[in-house]
Amino acid sequence: MGRTVTCVLSSFIFQMIYLLMGYYYTATDEYDIKWTMPHCVLTLKLIGLSLDYYDGGKEPSQLSKDQKSAALSSPPSLLEVFGFSYFYGGFLVGPQFTLRNYQKLVSREMTDNPGQPSNSVFPAMKRFCLGMIFLAIFTIGGRHYTDSYYLTDEFEAQPFWYKCVYTLLWVKINLYKYISCWLIMEGVCILTGLGYNGINEKGEHQWDACANVRVWLFETTPLFTGTINSFNINTNSWVACHVFKRLKFLGNKLLSQMFTLLFLAIWHGLHSGYLICFSMEFLIVNVEKQTQALVRDSPVLTSIAQGPLYPLLYVLQQTIHWLFMGYSLVPFCLFTYDKWLKVYYSAYFCGHIFFLTALVILPYLRKVFVPRKRGSDKKED
Repeated sequence: MGRTVTCVLSSFIFQMIYLLMGYYYTATDEYDIKWTMPHCVLTLKLIGLSLDYYDGGKEPSQLSKDQKSAALSSPPSLLEVFGFSYFYGGFLVGPQFTLRNYQKLVSREMTDNPGQPSNSVFPAMKRFCLGMIFLAIFTIGGRHYTDSYYLTDEFEAQPFWYKCVYTLLWVKINLYKYISCWLIMEGVCILTGLGYNGINEKGEHQWDACANVRVWLFETTPLFTGTINSFNINTNSWVACHVFKRLKFLGNKLLSQMFTLLFLAIWHGLHSGYLICFSMEFLIVNVEKQTQALVRDSPVLTSIAQGPLYPLLYVLQQTIHWLFMGYSLVPFCLFTYDKWLKVYYSAYFCGHIFFLTALVILPYLRKVFVPRKRGSDKKED
């Protein structure tokens, strides 16, 4: 089909229909580990491949920085496509990477030792060992904080505060399942050289090209956007480059964000829980951005946030952050509406009430805390 929109659309439609048919015919109400898991990774790879080939036919001035680095100047061989698709360092749970990077790996350009294998054993083992630590925490803690407990009569009978604490601890331990897989696979990518990312400002070799999680940021950020930016990084980058930025023609950033999250929900599967989870992400992220803008624009709130009360505010913010992160991920892990709805009823839909209320009152808080600008200032703005 050549470098045409027809090629891109044909690839997108075929890959998504094949994946969704796989979900439809094989999915159950439980957490499934079957061929659809690596295939959803492959789906993004092949859609991205068609887009990168399409971009290769454009003028460089028409491409963004990410698109330039991924664009293919010539059609890949069948062997290259197979190698890229089924590379053992990324075909099961990711990370996503471009065919251009895979070609550099094969030609031994992805190395700190030009023309030779990488000196990557030590950085690879660091990520592997870190992944094993998270795996151990999940293995031990996961037995005490299970998804199935949400559906028991015992959980429903617990007081509201207990449900909140359980959700907060459950989500931290449950996410370690994904982090451990990504760290171990990142170690594999580093060992082969695919994780090589050049030299930093200090003159040190970097091995984070395939990093799918920023552990320190994940553990310390009090922001929902911080967790999103530190979690499943390569998939988020893929979606930003190949979906969000290409929806620029809509002329509305919120609309682009909405369609991007809808794509992510459908890509994960056909269960209603995915739609609820990503709709909550849309709501929470936009409330958080408005709140940050309010604090930034208000001298009073800025002084409070930067004052001696900051440690207390940090603990409070972290509690809210992880409580409602868990609240949002309940439907993601329970899948069907009869299950997640039962849990939300028992939690009084506290997450929806909290963020919808915040969305309503934030404009009024802005009028109270943000000083009005003078007419001359408005003209300058």
